[in-house]
Amino acid sequence: MTRLLAVFGVMWLLAFGAFAQDKVVYHIDDAEAQATKGLRNVRNHLDVAPDTKIVVVTHANGVDFLMEGAKDKKNPNIDYASLVSALKAKGVRFEICEITLRNRNLKKDQFTMDAEFTPSGVARIGQLQSREHYAYIKP
Repeated sequence: MTRLLAVFGVMWLLAFGAFAQDKVVYHIDDAEAQATKGLRNVRNHLDVAPDTKIVVVTHANGVDFLMEGAKDKKNPNIDYASLVSALKAKGVRFEICEITLRNRNLKKDQFTMDAEFTPSGVARIGQLQSREHYAYIKP
């Protein structure tokens, strides 16, 4: 009986491991310093680990790259909308902090349709880490 339980336990662990998925939250709070680098990190991440579940959470000045028409200030050839859309097509979620919207008098319709909204960016990062076991990356 003990041997049967041990075999069952090993089989369960192997099966669980086969279904495990890496989950990562990327934290962006300064678009000018982090957006281009962060989007490149996410793209590279998915290039080598395409099954990774990724959520990009933005707040404060980090929301700026998700605004309609946003471009990299240092390299205006970089159009954030196309980069975000390509990553969204690969399953990446982009979330914008609603507290930031209120504090900066921004409206939801100023942002790309590829983005979603969360009541609090910081609280969302905490939930993803503690409840859903996401790894944390801040580019």
